[in-house]
Amino acid sequence: MIEIAIAICAYLIGSLSFAVIVSRIFGLPDPRNYGSGNPGATNVLRTGKRAAAALTLIGDAGKGWLCLVLAQAMGKHFDLYSGVVAAVALAAFAGHLWPLFFRFQGGKGVATAAGILLAIHPWLGFGTIATWVLIFVFFRISSLAALIAALFAPFAYLLLFKIDLMAIAVIFIAALLIWRHRANIGRLFAGTEGRFGGGAQPPNGR
Repeated sequence: MIEIAIAICAYLIGSLSFAVIVSRIFGLPDPRNYGSGNPGATNVLRTGKRAAAALTLIGDAGKGWLCLVLAQAMGKHFDLYSGVVAAVALAAFAGHLWPLFFRFQGGKGVATAAGILLAIHPWLGFGTIATWVLIFVFFRISSLAALIAALFAPFAYLLLFKIDLMAIAVIFIAALLIWRHRANIGRLFAGTEGRFGGGAQPPNGR
């Protein structure tokens, strides 16, 4: 079925871990082996290569956005079931978390989730990103900003739209993102979570 093929393609696109790809292009260490151990833009930034971190951010957000935009266009062209776009959102996000091409060792999904939300609706995406930025500016803790933004996104969706299949997908994405930050949550409660610029953490501090 074309719906299954579209979802698989979204997973494969999501499996492109730009933190690893960009690091290899720039000749940087594998981001899974230093700092937080998370293959994401924040960890790549710890190398001091801002261009590499920016490309990682754009790539990870862009793949989520692209998957949704293509699914929306194909849905209209082929008159596909409305739940296909929601399935694509989940598949692309799952690809980032468990990438087929990188031994299923993926990131936490913050940038990819942002790209997906932007494709769903610009106000939803920008509102969630603004929440992340606001929390990060005040506390300088990336994980805290991500967690607050993840909690914000489902409520913002329900305020803008209604309870539908995409709402369920957004809730699942937010829940998965929070689950991926479970170690960070423990450190936040213990008061040991590092602030950005306060030094790298060992690889097991994901």
